[in-house]
Amino acid sequence: MSLQVWIMLATGFGIPVLAAMNGALGRHIGSPAVAACVLFAVAFGIALIAALVTNPGAVAKLPGAPRQWFMAGFFVAFYVLAITWIGPDMGIGRAVFYVLLGQLIAAAVIDHFGLFNARVAVLTWSRAAGIALMVAGIYVTQRV
Repeated sequence: MSLQVWIMLATGFGIPVLAAMNGALGRHIGSPAVAACVLFAVAFGIALIAALVTNPGAVAKLPGAPRQWFMAGFFVAFYVLAITWIGPDMGIGRAVFYVLLGQLIAAAVIDHFGLFNARVAVLTWSRAAGIALMVAGIYVTQRV
């Protein structure tokens, strides 16, 4: 497997870990919103270091970027707040499985139409069947 695949697998592994840890912090301090702020502060610091090390000149290109792309921050904030607030009550596994279901649907739409300059990957019948199998797997795991 390529390094990119390993990185994405680690990213997938990190999502439920992030959800569980931030949910636990939110419960411990009594505020999912404050826990999310802590998460974003730590993430900002790490991202800033990565940006400075890998491409410090990229900041100059920000004024020319389409404004709607800045809304990605809304979606990550929504995810973190939702998983921190709802995850501990619903169960991290169950919450992440529903997040995964939403990701499958959104990814298929984004790829099919090439939204946000994504590489087009047409939703063929075989690809749709694969996504349906993943959805069925999510359903089966949640029938507990």
